Amino acid sequence: MSVIYDLEHVTTYRYAKPVTFGTHRAIFLPRGSYGGRVLSYALETNLPSQVRWVMDTLSNNVAVIDLQTPGKELTVTYRVRGEHFGYRAVQEFPLDPRAEELPVQYTPDEWTDLAVFMRPHAEDVDGLVADWTRRFVLGDQDGTLDVINRMMDTIHSTLKYEAREAEGTQAPGDTLKTGMGTCRDYAWLMIEALRRLGLACRFVSGYLYDAALDGGDVGMTGSGATHAWLQVYLPGAGWRNYDPTNRISEGFDLVPVAIARHPGQVIPLSGSWMGEASDYLGMSVQVAIRKLADQREYQGP
Repeated sequence: MSVIYDLEHVTTYRYAKPVTFGTHRAIFLPRGSYGGRVLSYALETNLPSQVRWVMDTLSNNVAVIDLQTPGKELTVTYRVRGEHFGYRAVQEFPLDPRAEELPVQYTPDEWTDLAVFMRPHAEDVDGLVADWTRRFVLGDQDGTLDVINRMMDTIHSTLKYEAREAEGTQAPGDTLKTGMGTCRDYAWLMIEALRRLGLACRFVSGYLYDAALDGGDVGMTGSGATHAWLQVYLPGAGWRNYDPTNRISEGFDLVPVAIARHPGQVIPLSGSWMGEASDYLGMSVQVAIRKLADQREYQGP
């Protein structure tokens, strides 16, 4: 079974007077895989622009936008219609024996391919992240999946989700100190902790489909917006999803767009502008994702 969905993502920047724009990069087009496919897509800007497509070092689809005129407002709208097949539970993919307990034994070829995803990226000057990580492996040795799931459950149950206007992702140590964060902060904390246990992890940016929103109900945390989670490479199972914000790792909810070593590589829309700092009035983002039909009901665009 699969789900046909429509996605619309609108970002608007406002300024007190016309400013000049540098090149912008948009990362919104879902990656093709066994988990889903793109049926159609479009990118529009309110100002005249030229758009070209490139593939970055991790094979993410990137739209490079060259804006040709100044303006007091910049709106970038992208729309996607896709088919999402979802992901089955990790337990349905038996692990290789070498992955059942920590430390996972990667082969030489795996080490070569995964090294950039195994090396911690964020600094941990006071050792706070390392100390927090050790609590999950002290005492009797649990299986790899037990440790991963317990860490995901702990982040979900002990930290407070709090959206913030400031862009970017905070350091894992700051997430632990404040006890709060966004989906990006949750994912980044879990990635950096698991890397310290020798696991290959990558940051995933995408969207959270939530059927509750189709009926006008209150959805899961992070639904109706861009979302972030992580993937862990487990021999025998491959790259598996873990979303500590909603404590899910399977099903039809997670629609991946891009992968990265660290969050700064997959900002949905980034770019520059030239003008006085006081000209900037703010930005707004609106994301809508809704199911059109189950695959068996779909009759085409």
